[in-house]
Amino acid sequence: MPRVALGGHAATLADDCILRNEWVCPAYVVSRRDDLAAALGEHVYITVVALALGTLVAFGLALVARRWRRLQGVVLGTSTALYTIPSLALFSLLLPILGSLGAAGLSATTVIIGLVLYSLTILVRGILTGLDAVPADVREAAVGMGYSPRRLLWRVELPLALPTVFASLRVAAVSTVALTTVGVLVQHGGLGNLIDRGQSSNFKPEVLTASVLCVVLAVVADLLILGAERLLVPWRRSVA
Repeated sequence: MPRVALGGHAATLADDCILRNEWVCPAYVVSRRDDLAAALGEHVYITVVALALGTLVAFGLALVARRWRRLQGVVLGTSTALYTIPSLALFSLLLPILGSLGAAGLSATTVIIGLVLYSLTILVRGILTGLDAVPADVREAAVGMGYSPRRLLWRVELPLALPTVFASLRVAAVSTVALTTVGVLVQHGGLGNLIDRGQSSNFKPEVLTASVLCVVLAVVADLLILGAERLLVPWRRSVA
């Protein structure tokens, strides 16, 4: 039985899942843990930043669409149109724009901006739907108590809209985790870089491990947002 050196230890070919190129290979996870950690860290960073910025932008757009109803169709239509642009075309459009602004084209910034644009179609609709669902009599009661428009928004309407907002945020988070892998087009795709490299070299353990980590990351993101919802919307627990 031929023997090879792996990490300073001798291993037979029959015992080495890396050399056998098996899909499930614990040895790959151990030997490439630094690569996996770096890719996972980049994936988490891009996802979190894109989701945070997307939420802020979507909240502003939802308020604009709600304040000026004539712009609602424009806001919703534009965000939906952006989501239909293929990722390859979107990143190709962003590269010269960011370059002209002095930003580095092939950077995580390109991926983050693209993901923010993609998240708007989900988040804007979710926030707008949640705010519009607040009962009119609740608004009238708050106005009768002397609430200003700003106080009405932050103290009454937004808390009541949180369940719908969190529902859209959960969908956007899972979608963003998946779309981050497309950043491999500009060499900043997090786990997508490993998936692409594994597919190019037909290295099965790398493809499967990175794919599984993407799924795990999406599940963790969903659970974290669900936990935040339970914390910020305690009356939902009481009803349940």
